[in-house]
Amino acid sequence: MARKTILVTGGAGFIGSNFIPYFLSGHHDVKLVNLDKLTYAGNLDNLVEVQNNDRYGFVQGDICDKDLVESLFDEHQFSAVIHFAAESHVDNSISGPDAFIKTNINGTFTLLEAARNCWLEAVGRPRAGFENSRFVHISTDEVYGSLGKEGYFTEESPYRPNSPYSASKASSDFLARSYYHTYGLNVLVSNCSNNYGPKQHGEKLIPTIIKKALQGEPIPIYGDGKNVRDWLYVLDHCTGINKVFAKGQPGQTYVIGGNNEADNLSIASKVCAVLDAEYPKERGSYSEQITFVSDRPGHDFRYAIDATKIKRDLGWKPETDFDSGLKKTVAWYLEKFKNEK
Repeated sequence: MARKTILVTGGAGFIGSNFIPYFLSGHHDVKLVNLDKLTYAGNLDNLVEVQNNDRYGFVQGDICDKDLVESLFDEHQFSAVIHFAAESHVDNSISGPDAFIKTNINGTFTLLEAARNCWLEAVGRPRAGFENSRFVHISTDEVYGSLGKEGYFTEESPYRPNSPYSASKASSDFLARSYYHTYGLNVLVSNCSNNYGPKQHGEKLIPTIIKKALQGEPIPIYGDGKNVRDWLYVLDHCTGINKVFAKGQPGQTYVIGGNNEADNLSIASKVCAVLDAEYPKERGSYSEQITFVSDRPGHDFRYAIDATKIKRDLGWKPETDFDSGLKKTVAWYLEKFKNEK
């Protein structure tokens, strides 16, 4: 029997490039096609372990390109879409929101339309052979806005996005939801907390701390450093996405969190402590480089997730404690730093 083929979008980005090798190693009956525009945040070097795998293919292209997306559906007859592709850096959305609207909203729409046209005969009626096709839309907890010192986001939390990035992701979530309720397309949505781990782009918090520390530069921390995030190791997130793909119920949303709240200043201090142990400076601690800078506009105070639903319904839980995950992360960046010297 021919292998089913799955479209992964944005697979050269941080989460996607961790997900693809993980998914291929556990699903020997599928082929993956990775569609990625290769913007500054995409890097094929992150996929060297699968580049010679005969069940993996890469296409450079834009998810907003309707003709390309439709031609890929026609050629491969995808049985599923796992949709990572997005502009994701909040600071960039503040200075240049246009790309976020185009990619995150229009690109998601283009993919949903292509899936609908391929998989459905009519509203609520799948084509023969596509009865089990599904569209997994990967999103963020930032769509829910900001928490105070207490409380948690759940699947029932109201949407209150506070940046152009989170507003664009909220819009794409609503589009995905509408294609289930209007057309009967088998769509699932996941909203994750802050990911960390190997292969993350240098603009994000933990890679920035590591890079600045190793370069002997000031380590910038916004405001007073008290903004809190729920940190999720990227491979734990990948296992959660796999659970949603394999067992999630059509039309449902699942929030995925690491159950590890920490403020940005604490994260910086922990990263510096790992670096002190693994790659010590000639004098002093890397923590001496921590520098407070002006806060960014609309900076949400706290995110935290109650992942009860995915734990109860799909049997998922995070397996990586923060200290061990951070050591793995720092080790990956240290190796990269040494190779580039």
